[in-house]
Amino acid sequence: MSSIKMIGIGDDGKVSLLPMYEKWIDESDLLIGGKRQLSFFPNYSGEKVVIEGGLSSLVERLQTETKKVVILASGDPLFYGIGSYLSSKIKMDIYPYLSSVQLAFAKMGERWQDAYFASVHGRSMKGLAQRIDGKAKVAILTDAENTPNKIAKYLLSFGMTEYEAFVGENLGGEMERCRWFNLTEMADIEFSPLNVVILKRIAKGPSWSTGINDEEFVQRKPEKGLITKKEVRTLSISALRLKEDSTVWDIGTCTGSVAIEAGKIAREGKVFAIEKNEADLENCMQNLAKFRVDATVVHGKAPERLDEFPDPDAIFIGGTAGGMDDILDICCRRLKDKGRIVLNAVTIENLAEALNSFKQRRFKTEITLAQISRSKPILKLTRFDSLNPIYIIAAEREEE
Repeated sequence: MSSIKMIGIGDDGKVSLLPMYEKWIDESDLLIGGKRQLSFFPNYSGEKVVIEGGLSSLVERLQTETKKVVILASGDPLFYGIGSYLSSKIKMDIYPYLSSVQLAFAKMGERWQDAYFASVHGRSMKGLAQRIDGKAKVAILTDAENTPNKIAKYLLSFGMTEYEAFVGENLGGEMERCRWFNLTEMADIEFSPLNVVILKRIAKGPSWSTGINDEEFVQRKPEKGLITKKEVRTLSISALRLKEDSTVWDIGTCTGSVAIEAGKIAREGKVFAIEKNEADLENCMQNLAKFRVDATVVHGKAPERLDEFPDPDAIFIGGTAGGMDDILDICCRRLKDKGRIVLNAVTIENLAEALNSFKQRRFKTEITLAQISRSKPILKLTRFDSLNPIYIIAAEREEE
């Protein structure tokens, strides 16, 4: 048995502990935990250490510590807690208490093995919309910044009115309070800092599959619309070979159609887009809200501002505005190993330039010429109306 023990504790303090756990705490020489956990033991005779900030200094100390140590953690230390990190660095025995999520579902009287779990505790809410869209049941861990009312306002900005929310405050403690809200109500209420939010879908929300019809997007509309057409978009997205956690760049996003389709696949990943035209940028933001994809979109002309994006697993280039070589220089350098770049070209000159640029940077390419025609009624008959031919260039690094 390890000389270091991590014990989960509830909001009701010592009452939540088994007698054996209390005995281990009394017999220890060093008690470590957050201020709230340590306050439950005012008469502890050994040394107390408050966990503040990062954990690296604590790990360094514990790696050479010879005393009997007990670390106190809230609820289940391995459920979005410090247990997973510390146990990967140090040998210890872990004794969990009930997690706040488990307590919340018990108060609701709902099963929770089929729930989707998300945490905005100490992390950004960015991307939450695309991750939870369509889920029937969602448990969200909050913090003092990402409160239930802020979560409600965020979800309402993406039109997620099909959910109602259960908020459990101070679960297991003397100040425990559990209430149901619709999101509009929840947006205007203040809550205790210690809470958990459970979303339950009570109505059918909108749903889109890959290959969203062009007409669904808000867009500028000259003769044939400034948008990557559905068929070309589907082929291009397929060529990117996205995974659920991919980081994606969309250069020249325009209406945001490719960024949106990518976000629907890379739900646990991140999507970054850039657009030089302000009118298109506004359309893009409206489309992102409608289709519930929380991408990061910036105004600029690539390769400007690409340094603000993290290294990508996949890059789609829908337009280069004459700066192809500079854009590909950055994209090829920043692309992660085994990543893919997909570039759409309309002219044979741009095709030739792209192939030459990729070759210079030791990228191998595959080219698909998409010549698409759509059926169109003529009187009581049917004819076909052709779209502009598009070269779809997929590139990846040559193996060493």
